[in-house]
Amino acid sequence: MRDDDLPADAPRGERPVAERRLHPVTPLRRAWAPVAVLAGWAVHDPNQAQEQLTRLTTTALLIGLAVIVPAAALYGFLSWWFTHFAVTDTELRIRTGLLFRRTAHIRLERLQAVDLTRPLLARVAGVAKLKLDVIGTDKKDELAFLGEAEARALRAELLARAAGFAPEAAHEVGEAPARELVRVPARVIAVSLLLIGATWSSLAAAVVVPLLLWLATHNLWTVLATAVPLIGGTVTTTGKRFVGAYDWTVSESPDGLRIDRGLLDRTHETVPPGRVQTVRIVEPLLWRRRRWVRVELDVAGSPNSVLLPVAPREVAEAVVARVLPEVTVPEASALVRPPRRAGWCAPVRWRGYGIVVTDAVFAARHGLLRRRLALVPHAKVQSVRLTQGPWERVWGVADVHVDNGANRTVTARLRSAGEAAELLRAQAEGSRTGRRAARPDRWMA
Repeated sequence: MRDDDLPADAPRGERPVAERRLHPVTPLRRAWAPVAVLAGWAVHDPNQAQEQLTRLTTTALLIGLAVIVPAAALYGFLSWWFTHFAVTDTELRIRTGLLFRRTAHIRLERLQAVDLTRPLLARVAGVAKLKLDVIGTDKKDELAFLGEAEARALRAELLARAAGFAPEAAHEVGEAPARELVRVPARVIAVSLLLIGATWSSLAAAVVVPLLLWLATHNLWTVLATAVPLIGGTVTTTGKRFVGAYDWTVSESPDGLRIDRGLLDRTHETVPPGRVQTVRIVEPLLWRRRRWVRVELDVAGSPNSVLLPVAPREVAEAVVARVLPEVTVPEASALVRPPRRAGWCAPVRWRGYGIVVTDAVFAARHGLLRRRLALVPHAKVQSVRLTQGPWERVWGVADVHVDNGANRTVTARLRSAGEAAELLRAQAEGSRTGRRAARPDRWMA
């Protein structure tokens, strides 16, 4: 639970704790706020900004810089000075605000992930940022920046406290050891990005659109003005994906699966055990000959959505077994297609639909060119629904929707009406029995 309206004073009976400040380099980051305001005004009204710049004399410009630079430095210093944090027996308390004070009380038992990120400039300065995932909230609180050693020690302490360790023992636990499961080679990431439809669609648009413009206008500048942004956007998007997925490593530790990635900005994320609601195996068309897949996750209360950007299917299934220990990824031959009459409701797409239900999981697939197989453990099902439109009633088919704890839905499309009714009943019963036998969600448990 996080309550921004609670007073900053510690509750009665709680031992007093010393408040700590962020790293001294933090004011340099926050000093950019006044400059960002001016930049935002210039972007919002560029004509007025250009007119004002033409009126500026050298003396006025120097006076403006003499005012803005010290003001920005003073703002950065004061915002850093008035920011404190402390770890008490029950919560992490963060106090911020220069004019309007805000105190965030983050209950330690509600923490589900503590991610450590190091942007490029932060790596040069030897500092890091902690991002906190709290159950029941969408917005992440963060501590930016801390010394890298301090950030790792604080992260280890918070994870130990979230796991139930006593405050005295949490300081001595340290960072949990990790065992590497898989490291994705840079060459595989690069090839996989070249074998997805989005890349080829962007390249096709970058070639076809300028060609059509040339045939219509015969104006070289018009063609260049269109081609350069299209090609640049394709290269930038693909390059950004490669840089973000570079050196992608998945390791196993007592506090969950750890993901380390990034070429320029290094990110250290944790997938907490027991909080994964759905696992999706994504298989693009051009990856199938190589038996490559992408593994995505739905994690309750967390934006972490990718477990593996690309990996051989056998490797991906082994990693999925670490996330869902009792679940086996079904083979394509085990999936049951809808009846042929479903083709009247979805003439082509119905061939890409299929489901299989085991003792541990509800699995549904959709897609012909880009197949997506979603696996929902019975214990993670929050509700199950049956829907049937007028045209579906004519052909005796229906859809079964399974909702998980991450507010996502997995749908078994166009099943026969009798099968759909049986799925509805069986899944409702399976979710009840599954929750009773589910493993605990606590770390290190």
